[in-house]
Amino acid sequence: MQTNRKFLVTGAIFGLIAVILGAFGAHGLKETLSEASLNSFETGVRFQMYHAFLMLILGIIITEKDSKLLFYLFLFGTLLFSGSIYLLSTSTVTGVDFSAIALVTPVGGGLLIVGWFLLVLKFIKLKNK
Repeated sequence: MQTNRKFLVTGAIFGLIAVILGAFGAHGLKETLSEASLNSFETGVRFQMYHAFLMLILGIIITEKDSKLLFYLFLFGTLLFSGSIYLLSTSTVTGVDFSAIALVTPVGGGLLIVGWFLLVLKFIKLKNK
């Protein structure tokens, strides 16, 4: 079986960073962020971990031919969605007003939705072997 290295490496990196940020949020930010900000931060971590698992699975099952667009949709979708949530939810701690990037979050979410939609179409078109 052929594996897709870029998906596997990216998935592993996403998972590693999600675990680090999840621990940091639970232990380092718990006392400094409001409950709403901490919940937002945790949402970013959760979505990043979901997409880490997805990238690992796709690294095993997807062909090189179908991989490029899906890879970039999930890569940039996760970076924009989770990354912007991390910045927005920690602005009180960093002292930096990241409100100017608030529209990046739905753009990242939109990229993730398109990626999942294309994945559904790909799976519908699969032929039984």
